[in-house]
Amino acid sequence: MSLPETTHSTISQRAQSALVAGSKNLMWDVMNDLWCEKTNPNGYVNVGVAENVLMHDHLLSFINRQLDLPAKLLTYNDGPTGSGRVKRAVSAFVNRHFRPFHPVEPSHLFITNGVSSAIEHVSWAITEPGEAILLGRPYYGTFIPDISLRPGATVIPVSFDDCDPFSLEAVQKYEQALLSFQETTGRKVKGLALCHPHNPLGRCYPRDVLLKLMELCQKYQMHFISDEIYALSVWKNTVDESPKPVDFESALSLDLTGIIDPQLVHVLWGVSKDFGANGLRLGVIISQANRDILAALRNVGLYSYVSGVSEYLVALLLEDVNFTDEYIRLNREKLSENYSFVVQQLKSNGIEYSTGANAAFFIWMNLGKKYHELHPEVKDDEDVSETVMDLLLQKKVFLASGSLFGSERGGWYRIVFSQPQEYLSEAVRRIMAALEA
Repeated sequence: MSLPETTHSTISQRAQSALVAGSKNLMWDVMNDLWCEKTNPNGYVNVGVAENVLMHDHLLSFINRQLDLPAKLLTYNDGPTGSGRVKRAVSAFVNRHFRPFHPVEPSHLFITNGVSSAIEHVSWAITEPGEAILLGRPYYGTFIPDISLRPGATVIPVSFDDCDPFSLEAVQKYEQALLSFQETTGRKVKGLALCHPHNPLGRCYPRDVLLKLMELCQKYQMHFISDEIYALSVWKNTVDESPKPVDFESALSLDLTGIIDPQLVHVLWGVSKDFGANGLRLGVIISQANRDILAALRNVGLYSYVSGVSEYLVALLLEDVNFTDEYIRLNREKLSENYSFVVQQLKSNGIEYSTGANAAFFIWMNLGKKYHELHPEVKDDEDVSETVMDLLLQKKVFLASGSLFGSERGGWYRIVFSQPQEYLSEAVRRIMAALEA
């Protein structure tokens, strides 16, 4: 007897939304058809997915030297919220590199299978369906489903117009968006989420701006959520004159006295970006003063259970202070070199980009403007984002489109520069071929 064909009526509205979203997602098609000059010359050049491959050999060499798995990893280990060993390793590592005002303890941590799960967990814990979380534009595109798809929360994109989103003036934009939402819907705004350092702009929030945003959260009793997944991928910008890059300071490092109730502050981190290990799937929620949230999450921790092998490998890694210090130093050097390499290529081709980055592995660039220059027959006010994206895909180069990142202006794209330089050269060559088509 054959099974009945699945129809949209057999699944929930949320599942239908996920089905529609998934059908439009090119990323996995791209990832399964990657360019290699020798073995797959017609494949995609992928500079759209946030992966850092520059230190893979270095990290694999360390892991393969250390690998001796104990039998306990074939059990449920210490439970779904993280093993005692990995919590001790993460807390010691964070205390060394994030310089928290109050030391982070293992009891402050909730371990997840990646920071996407961490974001979703926090959204679920602080909102009722329909309540909202503020998110400045442009934003990391997957924040939207992480925050809203299963928790049922509403994302309020915050527009800045000509205001620098990293400035004190930007704080009032968040408040305006909050008040507008509450007046229009009558529903509460329960949180403000930052990617710090920022994805896709590659900049860090200044200390005074972080404190002012925290004061705003205190005023309206919102949770302050700082996603610091790129915290240690901060490097020296040797090519841009302005704006002056800002050093990274973790939300954990700030004295919250008289600023915000510590129960409202949550920091997220993971090994995917700073250690180029997206596949290990390990993230962490750090909530130093809100035991209720951590207790509530224990009841759903089963659904973000980290593999015992991943926990073991991450603990081994973070416990080795000499290796991690050297790894972070080398990674920063390579990111700085690659940023300069791609910027010079963009400049030589007359492509505008957002200057002043010093963190993560992105350049935010204006391909729409270049397309208009090459095609004067196109009206100046016409948004060519979809046209450019179609041409890029025809040339088998994959970028992250600004339209999916809440860009306030059309034509902007994110290029990932944490790939070998010959790979990046091929990417820029194809980008120019697409724009000239």
